[in-house]
Amino acid sequence: MDAKDILGLPKTPFSSSQEKKSRPPKEPQRKPDGVSREVYALTGGVGMAPLMPTIEASHLKRRPAAEKEKVAWQWLPFTSSARTDNLQLYHWVRVVNGVPPTGDYQFAKYNKKVDILKYTDEEYEKYLIDPAWSREETDQLFELCERFDLRFIVIADRFPTSRSVEDLKSRYYSVSRTLLIHRARSFDDVSGNPLVKDSYDAAHDTERKRALSALLSQTKQQERKDAETLAEAKRIMESRAASKTVDEAGMPSSSYNAMVPVDGVSPLSSTHPPLTHPNTAANSSIPNSLRALRVYLRTHALDQMVQAASASAGLRVIKRVDQTLQDLGVNLKPKVPTKAVCVEHLELQYEILTLLNLQKQLQNKEAEVLANRESSFTEAPSTPKRSNRDIDRPFVPDTVGFTGERAGKRDHKRKVCCFFPFFCY
Repeated sequence: MDAKDILGLPKTPFSSSQEKKSRPPKEPQRKPDGVSREVYALTGGVGMAPLMPTIEASHLKRRPAAEKEKVAWQWLPFTSSARTDNLQLYHWVRVVNGVPPTGDYQFAKYNKKVDILKYTDEEYEKYLIDPAWSREETDQLFELCERFDLRFIVIADRFPTSRSVEDLKSRYYSVSRTLLIHRARSFDDVSGNPLVKDSYDAAHDTERKRALSALLSQTKQQERKDAETLAEAKRIMESRAASKTVDEAGMPSSSYNAMVPVDGVSPLSSTHPPLTHPNTAANSSIPNSLRALRVYLRTHALDQMVQAASASAGLRVIKRVDQTLQDLGVNLKPKVPTKAVCVEHLELQYEILTLLNLQKQLQNKEAEVLANRESSFTEAPSTPKRSNRDIDRPFVPDTVGFTGERAGKRDHKRKVCCFFPFFCY
């Protein structure tokens, strides 16, 4: 028994064609885009020969391969221009292709020095004498200020006499300010200098440090109590502002253009609320939300005042007011919203609203007059009525005109128009 018997394979040998590995069929070449079928068939599938050597676009954008840089780190000495003793120190430096970097130490640019003013003996005797400070103390102070770059905590620690930080600051800044003022040609030349513009206040600095120390030394219980006090104060302020707004809304305001009642009916009593004067409205009807800001757009305040004035008028009346402004050639919002322009604009809207209100009242009055006159044509109740049978009248046939109306109705309309010409349409 051999391996073929174990695997169950036939014992006949494989043919030579089966022993050869079958090659995968070649894929047919695809016709490139932009080439017609006839041209592609004539070229034998190879394609048209290029007129000049072609280069791929990617090769044009590819940067030329640079030479490989040999980077190494070396322990080299260096000096810094920030030091005056020429001290030589060592540090690790990145060396490229065996060439060490040259130039100044890279962190020397951060060594900033303060320009300390120097005074002469003549200037000290003339401008800088202070009974609380001697010449030796002033010289020591300026020397330490130059040495420690105005770090007054360190200067106070190194100062030979017991002086507070505020005393050292006050003496230095007062001397520097005096020198700047007297060395300048005019005060305007140095008025923008911080030492001249903002003089040092030792009392304010002391109070600031005391308040900061008291704040930092508070316990958790004191911080919680302060937070509750602030919250209560805020609540009281909000309640006072709300009550003030209610009081202002409930106060009777003087009417703009007081109208004399006719027949006991005020023309502004039925449809719209009484209108306040624009100047009063511009000053008193500004919302509290805008007053709290202290800085706001005047056009925004004008919009809110107009909305508050016409809130009860209705949407139709508001549209009529806007249409009237457009008919008059007035912008709905002022282009130059100064205070005077906004007041005049608000006054014009109040007058238009008053005019529309009067027109409404006039229409109501005319309707009442019409109703009264129609009722006056009826006979009085004491007059004895005669029956239609007792009246001798000729027979008049109802004729119809060209318009389709009867003559009796047309005559009746003519009579009505004679009595009430303003109702003829």
